[in-house]
Amino acid sequence: MNHHPRTLILGLLLALSGPASAQTMLDTTTSIGVQNTLNSVGTPGMPALNLPTTGGGTVGAVPATGAASVDSAATAPKPAVVVTPLTAPQREALNNAHAAFRDGKYAVARDAFEALTRQNYTNPEPHFGLALALFALNNDRGADFELRQFMALAPGSFEGPYNLGVLAARSGNHDEALRLFTQAAGLMGAQASPTAARQVLEALAAEQTRKKDYAALSATLARITALDPADTSAAYRLAQARALAGQGTAALPDLYALVARDPANPAVPILLADIYATQGLNDRALRELASALPRMKSGTDRATLLLRRARLLAGTGDTKNAVLAAQDATREDSRSAEAFTLLGDLRAARGDRPGAVSAYLNAVKLAPKDPAPRLALGTVRLALGRLAEARNDAALVLRLNPEAALLARAEALQGVAAYRLGDYAAARAALKSSALRAPNADTSLWLGLSAYALGDYGAAVNALSESVKLNPTVTARQNLASALLAVSRYAEAEAILRGLVSDDTRNAEAWYLLGLAQRSQGRDADARQAFKTAANLGHTKARGAL
Repeated sequence: MNHHPRTLILGLLLALSGPASAQTMLDTTTSIGVQNTLNSVGTPGMPALNLPTTGGGTVGAVPATGAASVDSAATAPKPAVVVTPLTAPQREALNNAHAAFRDGKYAVARDAFEALTRQNYTNPEPHFGLALALFALNNDRGADFELRQFMALAPGSFEGPYNLGVLAARSGNHDEALRLFTQAAGLMGAQASPTAARQVLEALAAEQTRKKDYAALSATLARITALDPADTSAAYRLAQARALAGQGTAALPDLYALVARDPANPAVPILLADIYATQGLNDRALRELASALPRMKSGTDRATLLLRRARLLAGTGDTKNAVLAAQDATREDSRSAEAFTLLGDLRAARGDRPGAVSAYLNAVKLAPKDPAPRLALGTVRLALGRLAEARNDAALVLRLNPEAALLARAEALQGVAAYRLGDYAAARAALKSSALRAPNADTSLWLGLSAYALGDYGAAVNALSESVKLNPTVTARQNLASALLAVSRYAEAEAILRGLVSDDTRNAEAWYLLGLAQRSQGRDADARQAFKTAANLGHTKARGAL
């Protein structure tokens, strides 16, 4: 099926590089999303900035990276109390504490900074140093307290809210981290060095990425690219963010400039193609990918473009050429499990099940610990009637401890294969577990059939009722009617069967079951008419019932 063009860009994987990442790639043959990561930092570490230096009197906006300009000091917020300058001996002690911190002697540094706060509590510098030392000692509570003291004494310095943001992000309070990093970015002005400014902006970009605030992210990345116009990675990220903010066409000039600067980067033509695809210009998107192929320096990069081409073609319904593109990708990169998996998906979609099995087997060999291709292989083997192999594939997937969605699908595959092999008890156990993990109409249908086969008709009614609730197919409704007959709920069964024969007057099995429901309620004339209709449609048992 075709997805709305907007979903192409929304499929971007915006993975953070730190422990706070990440999203899964769409794996259907008709979904398209940029597969490159937005290279932003995750939870940042405490900055390696110089400690604040004071002149005399009050601190105001004195920065951690040098003295503030006269203008910024004049307009900075005033501290909550009058700041007391450090004496010469205190300055020497502060320098010694700095040295201990740089040498990794964090406990020594902590004690030295604490001693200075006792001597001069209203100077911000010891508080800042103490916060860094406590952070290094994994005392986040203490670091938080000292940073708040520092902010009260130096309200115009960006280091306070930035480092508090670090603590908030580390504790999982990302809304607070976003607020604090925004505050820090607003306070930087000219007081931050380019390196420090980049660190603050990257932290802010990480939280905006997490929040999916792509308009704000675009603004932050624009500031980052202004700091380093030669950074092609930042320029690409800015184009990504603009595309996600619905401003993809505005990113086109910069992307074409990136092509000139970095012609062999496959990410750029992929993003270009996705932007054109969101405009409904699929042919233009395909031409962008084709024009970029000769510029790629490796088979791996060419395969990346071919896989995007295959997904674009599949999204438009051209599965034949999508298969050819995926085949080309496997030739360019014969070690790509992703390419063989997609080839298997596309072949399966075209009904080429033997071809799909061949592709999936290659994928499984290349990525034996990836449950997805093994599950796909088992699904196709089930469709081919290779039941024992399918059941074994499901068991192998379960041993890989897959994520919840794949786990539920593997249990369903295991259950259906077991049912068709006649192992109804094993089928019921696997299907029940799958249904509890992820309610699904087909899973509940097979669970009901397994319970029916075991003679547990009440459980069959419950499972089949759930299947009908989730998706009222003819098969589910008809089997539910059979289960209701088995537990003597004839009127309910008749109501379902009347609906079935009304929908399809040539449904012989439904007419036969309707006759059974009516005869069980003592309405022999009605039952005889239902049996006669079923018999005329070729139903053998109906003839016997007459």
